[in-house]
Amino acid sequence: MGLQTFIYFKISFYMFQKLVLMGHVLLCCSLFSYGQESHVPIKLNQLLSSVTQHAPSLRTDYVRTKVQQARAAEAKNNRLPSLQLSYQADVGSNNNVPGPYFGFGLVPTNNGGIRPNNNYQAVSSNLGIAAFQWEVYNFGQFNAQDQLAQAEVTVENRRFEQSKYDLQSFTIYSYLQLLKLHDLIGIQSRSIARNQEIRQSIFALVKSGIRAGVDTSMADAEISRSQLGLIELDNQQQQLRIQLATLAGMSPAQIVADTTAEKILFEQVKNAPIELDGGRQHPMIAYYNALFDKTKMEEKLVANSYRPKLFLSGAVWGRASSVHSDNSYGSLADGFGLQRGNYLVGLGINYNLFDLRRKKVKLNTQRLRVDEAGQKLQEQQANIAMNIAQSATEVATAERRLKEIPRQTKAANAAYRQKFSLYKNGLIDIVEVNVAQNMLNQAERDYITAKYNYYLALFHQVVAQNNVDGFLQLFN
Repeated sequence: MGLQTFIYFKISFYMFQKLVLMGHVLLCCSLFSYGQESHVPIKLNQLLSSVTQHAPSLRTDYVRTKVQQARAAEAKNNRLPSLQLSYQADVGSNNNVPGPYFGFGLVPTNNGGIRPNNNYQAVSSNLGIAAFQWEVYNFGQFNAQDQLAQAEVTVENRRFEQSKYDLQSFTIYSYLQLLKLHDLIGIQSRSIARNQEIRQSIFALVKSGIRAGVDTSMADAEISRSQLGLIELDNQQQQLRIQLATLAGMSPAQIVADTTAEKILFEQVKNAPIELDGGRQHPMIAYYNALFDKTKMEEKLVANSYRPKLFLSGAVWGRASSVHSDNSYGSLADGFGLQRGNYLVGLGINYNLFDLRRKKVKLNTQRLRVDEAGQKLQEQQANIAMNIAQSATEVATAERRLKEIPRQTKAANAAYRQKFSLYKNGLIDIVEVNVAQNMLNQAERDYITAKYNYYLALFHQVVAQNNVDGFLQLFN
């Protein structure tokens, strides 16, 4: 009687464990699928549109282009003349001596007033001046400044286009990863279900006395290991959703990949491969082309900056003083109000002969920068050509791998079913079943990995050739 009670207690304990584990699995699966059931899947084109509108880094790059355009507008103002208006009213002494001097900084001065002795009687005066100066011609410097400003605008625009292209590529890659993780989560859920099936069979065999209770513990360990794998896959999915949500200005729960698009994509790719167009310039090449052109414009500006400058100058001014023409001192009120007026117009040229040396040295430095930019351009062209060749090989390899993997999956599934049948008949132990089950799980994962590696290989190929639009059309 005691033995029967013990066996009944042990069986009841196993049933309790089974119910707890099944409830835990169902709870995990419901939690993992909650985000997908509560939100409509988002299309790839919709996600790309949201990313283009809301990505923080893209908005920053766009503002940078506007700043550069404003600087280009500033450069056009370099041609404007200078017209300065000034007026002053003064009270002071009027003693002076003949002789020239250099004015260092602010040097107060007065005119006339040459007397044998100092006379500190106050003298009033005022002065109003309108001075005009215009750099009429500088032998190409203005044009070089404008061209350089436009070249800098072009560089920022190309940088912005490259940023958009990189962001688009990252979004597509992440979307494919979400589809892959969805499939892997499905595989992991099936693995848990298989382990549950194994455990149910073990429980029946233990109950009948054919198997030892230790097999149940091993089955529980396999279920727990599968659940840990499911948790890790869900973590990767959530991290990816957070990244995309930040870029798209959405909540992570809204980032649910459209799994129906993956099936359409797979059929379209197999039946109608993407037609590549190699005639479009890659944004990276366009950016380095713009940098190369900018350095050439800088060289042109250096060459034109040290040429002569032709100025047109003019001024009108009026003065008054409380010292009369006979050198007598009047009242201070006599020094206000303009008494004399003058004008001056002149055409001048300015050139520094020592600029020849400066120009030579600076031009040599700038030409080295032009050469450096040209080398970078060639380097990027070589990298793009290498990426195109590598991506073509990657696509061919992925196609071969994709054709072979289903055979492995089919064989692994057959092996698992055979091992499971042998185990239920008591011909093999639980270890062999777990090995076969793990082999099937790995084969299914390999198939998913091979399929998405094929997508990624195609994607890398269209990215290398700047033909992403053709890839996006497959998702329509």
